[in-house]
Amino acid sequence: MSKPVIIVESPTKAKSITKYLASRYIVLASRGHVRDLPKNEMGVDIEKNFEPKYRVLSEKKDVIASIKKAVATAEAVYLAPDPDREGEAIAWHIYEIIKGENDNISRVLFNEITPRGVEAGLAHPRPLDQKLFEAQQARRVLDRLVGYELSPLLWKKVGRGLSAGRVQSVAVRLVVEREREIQRFVPQEYWNLSVLLETAKKERFTAVLSRIDGKKATVRDEETARGLCDELDGEYRVATVTQKVQKKFPAPPFITSTLQQEASRRYHFPAQKTMSLAQKLYEGIELGKNKELTGLITYMRTDSTRLSEDSLTEAREYIGQRFGGDFLPAKANVYKTKSTAQDAHEAIRPTDVSRTPEQVEQLILSSNTNRTDARNLARLYEVIWKRFVASQMNPAIFDATVVEIERGRLTLRSSGSVQRFAGFTVLYEENREKEAEKAPAGEDTPDPEGDNQLPDLKVDERPGLVTVNREQRFTQPPPRFSEATLIRELEEKGIGRPSTYATIMTTIANRKYIERSAGRFVPTELGEIVTDLLVTAFPEVVNVEFTAGMEKNLDGVEEDQIQWRKLIGDFYTTFHPVVVSAERDLPNIRSKIEPTDIPCEKCGGNMVIRWGSNGSFLACSNYPDCKNTREYRKEANGKVSVVEPEKRDEKCPLCASGMIVRQSKFGPFLGCSRYPECKGTLPLTLPYKCPKPDCTGMLVEKRGKKGKVFFGCSNYGTETPCDFVTWDRPMKESCPQC
Repeated sequence: MSKPVIIVESPTKAKSITKYLASRYIVLASRGHVRDLPKNEMGVDIEKNFEPKYRVLSEKKDVIASIKKAVATAEAVYLAPDPDREGEAIAWHIYEIIKGENDNISRVLFNEITPRGVEAGLAHPRPLDQKLFEAQQARRVLDRLVGYELSPLLWKKVGRGLSAGRVQSVAVRLVVEREREIQRFVPQEYWNLSVLLETAKKERFTAVLSRIDGKKATVRDEETARGLCDELDGEYRVATVTQKVQKKFPAPPFITSTLQQEASRRYHFPAQKTMSLAQKLYEGIELGKNKELTGLITYMRTDSTRLSEDSLTEAREYIGQRFGGDFLPAKANVYKTKSTAQDAHEAIRPTDVSRTPEQVEQLILSSNTNRTDARNLARLYEVIWKRFVASQMNPAIFDATVVEIERGRLTLRSSGSVQRFAGFTVLYEENREKEAEKAPAGEDTPDPEGDNQLPDLKVDERPGLVTVNREQRFTQPPPRFSEATLIRELEEKGIGRPSTYATIMTTIANRKYIERSAGRFVPTELGEIVTDLLVTAFPEVVNVEFTAGMEKNLDGVEEDQIQWRKLIGDFYTTFHPVVVSAERDLPNIRSKIEPTDIPCEKCGGNMVIRWGSNGSFLACSNYPDCKNTREYRKEANGKVSVVEPEKRDEKCPLCASGMIVRQSKFGPFLGCSRYPECKGTLPLTLPYKCPKPDCTGMLVEKRGKKGKVFFGCSNYGTETPCDFVTWDRPMKESCPQC
């Protein structure tokens, strides 16, 4: 018999574990999934009670051959993909392939890739979790049924290449409905009135009008505001002074969704980037010049705020030594996990609290890691480390004062607070959105409460009036979703799971259902059309409550409360007939033609509005004899006008004519202005030079096969080739640190 074999899914993780276990085990990587549903067919046999038709992935045949050879003579086999549903599915499929080669196969879980974490996992092997796998399988089959039946419908009715999904379509619907709420919003005028007062000791402070005749002050017009300003001109009396001690408690350690939100707010990281960086921190980062692989954080796909006893002990020891006993609670802080959480793993935390962010940053930067990646890894580690340590510290303490001041029938309010003890804030504070981000549409009533310190006012004291101020305001519509707030909305409504949010954000952008404007999500015309079609024909599928209920049912499969085939069957029995009806009854948007009075500059015919996979466009009514197309805009009054293409200085490589910016499914590019007579193209370069030393190329925006945007060098594939590529969008601003 040969050494025991450990099978993980990542080569980096395999390398890290090999280092910890020396030569006692053989560690192999499956490089992700080895089996899946086929890409060229539905892959679900509906007649056989929704039996999945799994196929070995063609690119994994060599990997499987190596695994089979290694396990055939192994003393034992440990399946160690990630400790979640997806990891259980990978382990299950590997087991199905190798079970004939070895009869001593177990599942092990590594919550952290450290010597302690690996040894703990190997000390507690278990059988494969059938129900956990079935929960993943149910989700996979459900999503395949929805996607395979809805997507062809969209191809027929709207345009080729479109897709719909059980969760992604609900996310797009939220963005669309928020945009329409903004468009419907009618601003209402209101006025804020305040006074600047002065005590006998010449101490000044501001008070805001809060009540009129004992009722909340609502000032809707300038005339009323002027009248109240006249009333505010006179003597004032301090009616009440309320003082109390307020405590501000630390946030719990990160779970997947809160890490994505904080990284988005603090660093503007897309969710996909956050998860990619976190995966590297979990699997192992090369630290220092000796390239020592070290797992720096616990598993990053979790919905639990639970922490291990060892980690709590380490954190408390660190806090006591660095900050002193005043910052350390009498006992560890425990945070409540949501009732919907699976609670399978700990919260996201550092694997070793003594490894400070400053130390890690220096070690990563001194390794061979790309400098940009190194800084991003260090930043994400820093916020995880600080959030974890801060979660185990005492609260900040403030002395808060609220003063009410009377002037006849008018009551004014002034409030302030002074920090008396910093508590956890010496280390970390959550980067919260502005209140407008979280509040519903409406008035933004100013409140001077904050870190300002009020004078030592007494009841019946009579401060003097310095000035009366009035300010016109208008109610504000609800804000558009940012990536962080959309993730929070999905989480609060129970749509999807933390492990799926990054994929949802990427998918809806790649499908061109949403665009980003100033860091906010705006639905495209295509996104609105597809959403309206789905809401009309499939109200349940894109219903928030239905989707959240399905997530609970999938959890029920894992908990052995629901049979997965029955769950799928109940859904499909209702869903499929609706698809059949929709194919028959829904209007065909693809064939919809809207006439305009715009003449075709190529043949003199009239231009009409047609639909394609990328949305609507102007096309000549004499198509196919004339293939002229143009972009257009439609005003609020319905007037249609041509959008002139952006002209560039570059010359066509085929005919030397001018070039203009065009769009394709792979993104913007330069096309010959004489198209379709000349089909010359050039990549659309950005105003940034390639960062590789001695390279003369410029950066170019491109799209991959799945629509994901990336940036590469314009010299790629030329006589002076350059292979530089990055997922990060270049910015005009220089790095403030380097």
